[in-house]
Amino acid sequence: MAEASVEDNFNGVAVTPWQVTGAVDYDKLIAEFGTAPLTPALVERVERLTGRKAHHFLRRGIFFSHRDLDQILNAYEAGERFYLYTGRGPSSEALHLGHLIPFIFTKYLQDAFKVPLVIQLTDDEKFLFSKHDATLHPLDAYIQLGRENAKDIIACGFDAEKTFLFADSNYIGSLYPNVVRIQRAVSFNQVRGIFGFQLSDNIGKIAFPAVQAAPAFSSSFPHLFGGDAQVPCLIPCAVDQDPYFRMTRDVAPRLGYRKPALIHSKFFPPLQGAEGKMSASDPNSAIFLSDSPAQIRKKVNKYAFSGGRDTVEEHRLYGGDCSRDIAYQYLTFFMEDDERLEEIRQAYASGRMLSGEIKAELVQCLQPMLAELQAKRQAVTESDLNRFMQPRPMSIS
Repeated sequence: MAEASVEDNFNGVAVTPWQVTGAVDYDKLIAEFGTAPLTPALVERVERLTGRKAHHFLRRGIFFSHRDLDQILNAYEAGERFYLYTGRGPSSEALHLGHLIPFIFTKYLQDAFKVPLVIQLTDDEKFLFSKHDATLHPLDAYIQLGRENAKDIIACGFDAEKTFLFADSNYIGSLYPNVVRIQRAVSFNQVRGIFGFQLSDNIGKIAFPAVQAAPAFSSSFPHLFGGDAQVPCLIPCAVDQDPYFRMTRDVAPRLGYRKPALIHSKFFPPLQGAEGKMSASDPNSAIFLSDSPAQIRKKVNKYAFSGGRDTVEEHRLYGGDCSRDIAYQYLTFFMEDDERLEEIRQAYASGRMLSGEIKAELVQCLQPMLAELQAKRQAVTESDLNRFMQPRPMSIS
């Protein structure tokens, strides 16, 4: 099995499931990971098959890479349906903007293709990989964080009839047969090569990749798919999660299963600069779904890295650098209007728009979006949560 992570110590770049540092070269990442670029032809094909305009994440290259998306589209065009699988590792009470990216896009895919979705809450992973004292941060704490995060996820608007949310700590019994099959088929040398595990790591870490791999096989959900073990799976995720599913795709043929397809997003940058990704562990690097309008404004104005010049005179003369400006980068993720985004880009790059003005544009974009999500999240009841987390049949026809 080929190496599935990228670490370039000379340039300070690292891309693993647990760490993203430095300025990521996505073309290099495609070459290193062995994925395929998401071409305009594939985007056009998605539009044609779904009968709707492609999501702006596709149009703008935010989702930029894939594995076998073309085969999923071939199957769909031939009348075969598939299911979606994505997940969340609960490490904070509220999701931040970076966590939203795969869920926003997955909702688009669910609506466009009208397919079932499974969402894994890896409370076990966060407990096993935590650097905190287990007595101060017990498993129960991560289980509760998972339930809180699930309410944020439900607020994104997923179809309750086609969505199954599950926590590993609760659903592991149904996953376990496939977990064991995967564990038997993958050696310690393989997972050490992929994930960099050390001999001093707890054995739960070493065993966990099989738990994240198992939901990529439909037989892990006997209640949902009626025992059909060959329903194709498409996984939308950030590209740092690819190592898990590279392992999964390697083992699938040996278990008699179909390889899951993947579609990868770029990283959502922290407020302080366009390197690495937004982190829940640093509240000043992230805007959370629970932040008030005043907190959003303060974080953007105080912490968002500017691509503007040192003085107003220089900025008017030379313009701002959109490739480094965080306010502009965030607008590419959350401003749906292509024409308005292009107007802002031209105005900022030419110097007609100042840094304070582009930050004001971002604040005006984020405040109503998060207010709507907060209202929807507030409306999610324990009954709603239990409904999403109840194993039940789901039609794939």
